[in-house]
Amino acid sequence: MKKPLPIGVDDFEELVTNDYYYVDKTLFIKELLDLKGKVNLFTRPRRFGKTLNLSMLRYFFEDTGNQEKNALHASLFQGMKIMGAGSVYTGQMSKYPVINLSLKSAKQNTFESAYYKLKEEISEEFKRHDHILESDKLPESEKQKFQDIAEGKAVYDVYSGALKFLSKCLYKATGEKSIILIDEYDVPLENAYFVGFYDKMVSFIRSLFESALKTNTCLQFAVITGCLRISKESIFTGLNHLNIISVLDKRYSEHFGFTEPEVRQAMAYYERESRFPDMKEWYDGYEFGDTEVYNPWSVIKFLYDLYADENAFPRPYWINTSSNDIIKNMISRADRESKGQIEALLAGKPMDIQVHEEITYGDINENGENLWNFLYFTGYLTKEDEYFKESSIFLKVRIPNAEVKSVYQNTILNWFRESIKKRDFQDLYQAMEDGDAGKMGEILSEQLLSTISFYDSAENFYHGFLAGILSQSESYLVKSNRESGNGRSDLMVKSPSLRGRAFIIEVKVSGSIDDLEEDAEKAVSQISERGYREELRTEGYRHIDCYGISFYRKDCEVRYGGKDSIIS
Repeated sequence: MKKPLPIGVDDFEELVTNDYYYVDKTLFIKELLDLKGKVNLFTRPRRFGKTLNLSMLRYFFEDTGNQEKNALHASLFQGMKIMGAGSVYTGQMSKYPVINLSLKSAKQNTFESAYYKLKEEISEEFKRHDHILESDKLPESEKQKFQDIAEGKAVYDVYSGALKFLSKCLYKATGEKSIILIDEYDVPLENAYFVGFYDKMVSFIRSLFESALKTNTCLQFAVITGCLRISKESIFTGLNHLNIISVLDKRYSEHFGFTEPEVRQAMAYYERESRFPDMKEWYDGYEFGDTEVYNPWSVIKFLYDLYADENAFPRPYWINTSSNDIIKNMISRADRESKGQIEALLAGKPMDIQVHEEITYGDINENGENLWNFLYFTGYLTKEDEYFKESSIFLKVRIPNAEVKSVYQNTILNWFRESIKKRDFQDLYQAMEDGDAGKMGEILSEQLLSTISFYDSAENFYHGFLAGILSQSESYLVKSNRESGNGRSDLMVKSPSLRGRAFIIEVKVSGSIDDLEEDAEKAVSQISERGYREELRTEGYRHIDCYGISFYRKDCEVRYGGKDSIIS
């Protein structure tokens, strides 16, 4: 039996104790100690191992106050890379109090609800350390305050300073400064931005961080993780010792995400090396610093499916773990220039952006540069090249892989479906019934100018474009890609009544603008040559019209192929 794959397991103790497959990232501990950062902010896309790495740090460094438990935690690291790094590192095991706080659950619809969730998380962390209440080094007033926070009875201002107070209590009780670990610090900020109470949440998080990280003499060091570097001025005010490690940084580059040797090793272990080309096409493509990185969540999920079925298809696992609100927001607001840039990215072309690492959610829509930076730092774009120009860093960015490309395509299609629902296409249906190919072409061209296409799957795009528009009619049913005669017609549009109208539409994609008219004529001819009318005749329809439509990017040509009427 092979080791189970850790789907959704982000607790280091659970992963090791239950013998899950683990890609050893323990040298992250060595680099963290070597570089001696006081407050370290790691920004990486979601699902790239941030929570598991913080859990690993906690089990390595934490002195639980219980020797037996400390020994158990130390045993988790036996055989791992950090144990061969030397006593200067292993001597730090089980040495410090650790304050561990996750903010990822604060995703409620009101500030009051989100604050309550954060208060709960803080209270639970106090309860985890309630053994220090037995210490005679804490005065009764501090013990009472400690209990009030743990029981959720303290007032608002007390919770905003709770982490500093906890580290102070731990220092008095143990004589050691605390390590503070804060996971997914920007989740409540992103949620608050989209829901509408961003300023209130910024104020609370700022107070929490300032007290714990700015003037805290009981702090050994801190590690914070998130997807985005929120503006230093708004969140990390006055933190001159803040060390920010983004996806651009060459340090720590291999500790979040899987390197190619790690992916190949895992595939060899599960005897699925033959599927490496699919793994690379779908889940590779990120570059952190100078390190090529695969999406670890998707690699594990695909391996999980491959182990059960070696012919399993790759799927967009990572994009299905989020609502992708930022992509939807981007497309709904995109002007013509931005749409052109999205189309270029979908066609595989890179684009140049100037790096702006310090942005807020509120800045995203101020200009295109902020938006592209946001997409880059959150994993929807990746670096192809980096250069220095006019005192600024510039990047050539592209869509990382097939998985991320699919989120753009699916979001665009969903956005298009929503937008066409708001448009009354009665004029298009009337032109189709009247045989007015010119009018049909005008209406379709107008719609093409307002949408975004992706040309590597152009025929599917234009087919979906037409089907989406025509499906808005309450008078007709739309059938696509049905077997008929000697081949497949692209679209059939028919009245529910056999006495009503029916239409056959054949779609062509032209290689150039000059081919549009000829290809539209070919599409009309194909309907007759391949007997596409036969199915409708067999069903009993008496009035069957046909159209050939050719597309080239934002232009189209419509040809009317006449009416096939059967008079009883």
